[in-house]
Amino acid sequence: MSLTRAEIEAFWESWLAANREAERTGDWRVLADSYAEDATYGWMLTPDEHFMAVGRDQIRDWAIGIEMDGFDGWHYDYMATVIDEKSAMIVGFWKQRSGIVDDATGREFEVPGLGGSWFGVERQVAGADAGQVRIAWQRDWFDFGAMAHTMGAVVGSGKAPGTLLERLKVFGLGVPGHYRPEDLPSTVWPPPVEAGEHVTQEPTR
Repeated sequence: MSLTRAEIEAFWESWLAANREAERTGDWRVLADSYAEDATYGWMLTPDEHFMAVGRDQIRDWAIGIEMDGFDGWHYDYMATVIDEKSAMIVGFWKQRSGIVDDATGREFEVPGLGGSWFGVERQVAGADAGQVRIAWQRDWFDFGAMAHTMGAVVGSGKAPGTLLERLKVFGLGVPGHYRPEDLPSTVWPPPVEAGEHVTQEPTR
């Protein structure tokens, strides 16, 4: 069943409100209910290491659980949004800010460059969420090198809270959800895109 633009916009407003609540409490797990039971959520860290969560439980426990623990006070302000109701996609561009002031500039430490999330949304047809709009897939992008630089600056300032310092010790392929590209349980490009359902320009042959 297709979604109207009004339905997508209403979902997006609820998503923004849920993000603000997560920022307020420091617990991002409250966002899990916005995802479909079988949703996928991934991003690239390096060419040799990607993150992927499959299903609402992994998204809750890993993507917005382990990965976000320690980021109390950080906020991800959506600066612009593009909605494609024909494809039921949303692209949100966000700034990643720390809530920690850099004494040298008087401004918050911020990850420079563009960051964002690409969502596919759909109406659920079965189960407890039947009839509700949920995220079917999400893929994030950000500059990992820029993020690492900012984290180093925060730590170097002496203002990093203990929770963040503990979080920064958790990294590498041994962390749940971290995979080499060949071992990923879902595709880097969202499944329907990878399957060619949204091709807008055929590749040069």
